[in-house]
Amino acid sequence: MTDNYDRTVVRDPAQVVVVRRSSAAGWWMAAVVAVVALVAVVFMISRPTSDDLQAARDQGATEASLTDAAANAQAAASNAAQAAQTAAGHAASATESAAQAAASNADKAATDVTTTEPTPPQ
Repeated sequence: MTDNYDRTVVRDPAQVVVVRRSSAAGWWMAAVVAVVALVAVVFMISRPTSDDLQAARDQGATEASLTDAAANAQAAASNAAQAAQTAAGHAASATESAAQAAASNADKAATDVTTTEPTPPQ
């Protein structure tokens, strides 16, 4: 900040009159320094701390675990549905085989009864 001074000497050499001119440059510099200070304070306050970063990491890990668990549960449900379908198919096949065997045994028993039955007396 430089101030401009004009010296005006009056008739009496012992008396010096100083005329001062005002300049806005000093105020502009003060304003710039204040703005820089405000920006620095806002930056320091809004900057995330290590606790914030650790919390964000923990939250990300939790979300990843949850997603992984959901995918595993979906795969397990799909496998269980497929196993149930396969078991139902095997049960149906076994039931059909048992029904065919029972029908065959019933036919054989019916044939045996008719062939081994003595003829009625006449």
